[in-house]
Amino acid sequence: MDVQAESADVRIATLEQRDESSGPRPAADDVERAAALLRDAERPVIVAGGGVMTANASAELTALAERLGAATVTTWMGKGAIDESHELAAQTIGDTASTCGNSLAANADVILAVGCRFTDWSSSSYRRGLTFAIPPTRLIQVDVDTREIGKNYPVSVPLLGDARETLRDLLGALGPGAPGRSYRGTAYFEEIQRRKRTWFEQVEVLSGSEATPMTMARAVREAQSATRPDAIVVTGAGLPQGMVKQRWVTRLPRTHITSGGFSTMGFSVPAAIGAQLAAPESQVLAVCGDGDFLQTMQELASLVMLGLPVCVIVLDNSGWISIKGGQQTFFGRTVATDFHRRDGSIYSPDYAAIGRAFGMHAELVSGASEVRRAVERALTTGGPSLVAVTVDRDLAVSGPDKTGWWDVPIPEYHPQERAAQLQGRAEEQTK
Repeated sequence: MDVQAESADVRIATLEQRDESSGPRPAADDVERAAALLRDAERPVIVAGGGVMTANASAELTALAERLGAATVTTWMGKGAIDESHELAAQTIGDTASTCGNSLAANADVILAVGCRFTDWSSSSYRRGLTFAIPPTRLIQVDVDTREIGKNYPVSVPLLGDARETLRDLLGALGPGAPGRSYRGTAYFEEIQRRKRTWFEQVEVLSGSEATPMTMARAVREAQSATRPDAIVVTGAGLPQGMVKQRWVTRLPRTHITSGGFSTMGFSVPAAIGAQLAAPESQVLAVCGDGDFLQTMQELASLVMLGLPVCVIVLDNSGWISIKGGQQTFFGRTVATDFHRRDGSIYSPDYAAIGRAFGMHAELVSGASEVRRAVERALTTGGPSLVAVTVDRDLAVSGPDKTGWWDVPIPEYHPQERAAQLQGRAEEQTK
């Protein structure tokens, strides 16, 4: 206590003075080697990680993609590094990502990874050929941390440096491209578009569903339709986190805030408060499941006391359905993941009443056509708001589309084999 209570006269430099505007730059000969590989590539893919955001390198990344005609995919933390409506944006990679992103990355002849750690989630637990096939794919890895380069995949050309400065150097080494974005006439560009169309057709199955209760995918689509292109969306854990990753079209960097692979439950509401404080003029939405929301719903009090216009969207499926799905897949049964009363009936608190009790605008909607109007009303109140949306809890339609792979709990696992093992153990115990 005595140390905490001490005072001192100090001068702290402003963030602009302390934060380097540019970091180290890679060796010139490495840049030339990388440029030569990219110049000769027939199926180049750029993998953008969270380091692109940290370095504020989105403009350079997009310029390089257009210079090369490269499909550009993002990790979870890199979502928004390129405008996802861009014709070269091939969506996300890894587990609960996109089929087009995974297939293009797996079939690339050269990959340029920028600020990407190649985590198990983004690399489909390193299953060869599912998200990456390195080698034979040649890898150029850009990172400011030397410990990350070559950590998970062998590197053909290492580029140790700040992402923005390195991308600028690469653009300089490549020189100007042909005018008029000549990549549009290539067979590779046509393949990128074809794979993207196939993915969006797959996405449409759940996103456009008219079923009642609505799918979570439809709820997310309707919620985004009520927002501006620069709206900030925050997610924390479970199915909503993966659903926003797949369905929310992120147009600008730093407008998709997520807890990432740790999927921290309870992250959404507090993080949305922080985002709104940092960007007071932006629309900020916390898209969370009921399980996530219940972890930190007391922070609605902070939201109301601060008077921040955050819109909290609670996707209510009466349970920890993401965990339920994992239990069902890997163990063939579920335990303590459904919210129900002792008589077995499904239970949900009245989330709209909770919001109103905290002193904020709150609504409950159950029809897909109601979601957009409810979110629009919430955002126009100018203060904190909550929209509770009843969504389908059926595992077959409740979650994001399964695209990659994630080793939980072991790599070579099959539910049928596990069921046989459990049956064998039961028989042994009987004996």
